[in-house]
Amino acid sequence: MRKPSIQLSLQTTSLIVGFMVWVLLSSLMTFIKEDILLTPVQVSIVTAVPVILGSVLRIPLGFYTDRFGARIIFIISFLILLFPIFYISTANTFIDLVIGGLFLGVGGATFSIGVTSLPKYYSKERQGFINGIYGVGNAGTAITTFGAPILAKSIGWQDTVRLYLILLLAFIVLLFIFGDRKEVRVKKSMVEQIQGVYKNATLWFLSLFYFITFGAFVAFTVFLPNFLVTFFGLDPVDAGIRTGIFIVLATAMRPIGGFLADRFNPFVILMIVFIFVSLSGILLAFSPDITWYTVGALSVAVSAGIGNGTIFKLVPFYFSNQAGVVNGVVSAMGGLGGFFPPLLLTAVNNMTGQYAIAFMLMSEFALVSFVIVVFLYYQEKFAPVKK
Repeated sequence: MRKPSIQLSLQTTSLIVGFMVWVLLSSLMTFIKEDILLTPVQVSIVTAVPVILGSVLRIPLGFYTDRFGARIIFIISFLILLFPIFYISTANTFIDLVIGGLFLGVGGATFSIGVTSLPKYYSKERQGFINGIYGVGNAGTAITTFGAPILAKSIGWQDTVRLYLILLLAFIVLLFIFGDRKEVRVKKSMVEQIQGVYKNATLWFLSLFYFITFGAFVAFTVFLPNFLVTFFGLDPVDAGIRTGIFIVLATAMRPIGGFLADRFNPFVILMIVFIFVSLSGILLAFSPDITWYTVGALSVAVSAGIGNGTIFKLVPFYFSNQAGVVNGVVSAMGGLGGFFPPLLLTAVNNMTGQYAIAFMLMSEFALVSFVIVVFLYYQEKFAPVKK
């Protein structure tokens, strides 16, 4: 196989590109609304739709990465993404945005490629940190959230979207040249792998944990740009910068979470993570102004980011023989965790005029996860058992 460092760099930067594409609609929504008339409910649907395919496709992408290697799967994913980007750049109706947005989800699904491929190149003692570094690819959401509104102000949102076609074509070439053609392949069928894990409660516990941590990251990423403009009256560029700070902070915490999980008991780290997520949800529910809301959001960024890095340290310990499909299931649940909150927040606001109940639900889910982590901690007696 080619040098691990080359594959880590190539796959991480490819994930950055995938995530840059994934959040195009939410990042440009304030500009899109000026040309395409959308109701608040339609806005929440359009911004949430990319999360659907970005979640569901993570299972087959993880499996096929095991079978064919990261190089081929990344290239196919980026070729597919050329269609929705061009289509969205010509959109003039709500339906156009929904169709294009659905296929943008392929960009988010690329996450399961690297978490399946990269552990093949490193020892288990380093996999938490390595997956954490790969997770820095989440920064792609920050780049688009911060940069796309600035470009849209000068060249328009349609031309801003078209620029991503050039970026994708460039990375297709890079992956073709430098991607590893000799990556270790796993030949088991998907049905066989799923049958070997779906009855294992640990799989669903890990999925719940990632549903909370990565779901919070995705939900805030797609929700904040439009929310900060409509609720707090911020300028779209200012809202993009603030959202970008949230993303950068959460992304920077991910390798730290992996690093800590390599050196300490991951369950202890997750206990702390879920306590802080719960407290952050309470703060957000009752935050009276932008200052306290910022404190609550950044607290979510730190705790969720560390949690994201910690969870993927646990997957190889429990499911080393079914890593592809398990990584896909866990990461898919994380993506779905980002789909429902924006819709829920909009629905709650329409019914009550505020968002407190929705944020309190996040807090309660985190408390439930904390209890489950405590259970696993004592059940495993401080050391996960490889199965």
